[in-house]
Amino acid sequence: MSVAQINLPEVHAEVSAAFARYEDALVNNDTVVLDELFWPSAHTVRYGVGENLYGIEAIRAFRAARAPQGLQRRLARTVITTFGRDFATAMTEFHRDGSARIGRQSQTWVRLPQGWRVVAAHVSLIDPPAPVGAER
Repeated sequence: MSVAQINLPEVHAEVSAAFARYEDALVNNDTVVLDELFWPSAHTVRYGVGENLYGIEAIRAFRAARAPQGLQRRLARTVITTFGRDFATAMTEFHRDGSARIGRQSQTWVRLPQGWRVVAAHVSLIDPPAPVGAER
């Protein structure tokens, strides 16, 4: 794939819009939109902070059971990269009030006949890195 096929402006704009729509649905617990934006397949995978979900039914069940409170967050260092016209990755850090931990989210997006869909996702939390020069 040539460099010209990476981050084509119109494709990057499409994925960025889908990512923003996903984020809005996530923090507002709009499970209809969240379900829409995930590929409805047994092959879809979502690794969460405390769960490994295989298939859209497991992902839907997790979302239905999750408490709708405490979902607000701030994103940082979001990197969306598109490859050609039908494949993209979205990586971001997130921060929640009251927690020093850093959240990380990665998504693999594919253009399907229905539009852009997440086919794989991963969410994790880490402690903030120690300051430079800190004792270990």
